[in-house]
Amino acid sequence: MSDSRLQLKKRRLRNYFLSIETGKKSEKEIEDKIASEGLEYIQMRLPVDKITPEFETEMKEKVDKNILHAKIREATEEDLESVVYLHNRSWMTSSTPFTPITVETIQKIFEYAETSILIAKVYGNDSGFAILDLEGENSEYGVIAGLGVLPRFQRKGLGTVIGMAAWNFFKEIGVKELRCEVYKSNKVSYNFIKSLGFEEYDTKTYKREDFRIDER
Repeated sequence: MSDSRLQLKKRRLRNYFLSIETGKKSEKEIEDKIASEGLEYIQMRLPVDKITPEFETEMKEKVDKNILHAKIREATEEDLESVVYLHNRSWMTSSTPFTPITVETIQKIFEYAETSILIAKVYGNDSGFAILDLEGENSEYGVIAGLGVLPRFQRKGLGTVIGMAAWNFFKEIGVKELRCEVYKSNKVSYNFIKSLGFEEYDTKTYKREDFRIDER
């Protein structure tokens, strides 16, 4: 992938999750903050060799037993409407502002060869998802670009189950390290990611141009 296309992909993924990470701020407040000082994101990582069977067992003990039986599959193009539904339902009951997405929006992300989407099914219904990406010269970094769970399954461990599925997905293709980033003020997401074993290693401040998704 060319560097320009790689940066476009990163901007699309970043822009996709921007509105659900910036707390109780209006769109104008977010835009003003990006323009004046940027948005600071905490960079977090988890080396694959730290995801031991013992560590996974410890994670499973924190999950509702019924949730442990969730079925995970890799999304196909036919699943994109379900991903849109999961995204929009995952955030509509929270106090955090978000922009509903369309199939066309998620289609652009789905079309990147390095990007995969996992879907979790509980009690026969799709109930959560994760967007995964590969980065690095040799695709050695597995990135959890975003994760969402329907309200009825939040705080019951489904996010952890999806996180473990992401670990296994990345381990099978040989990545060395899992990475993600979280908006500095999003304490709920930060605490969840930290509970999965991720640790801070850097911070980045993104400006307006880092969120632009036009091709020019």
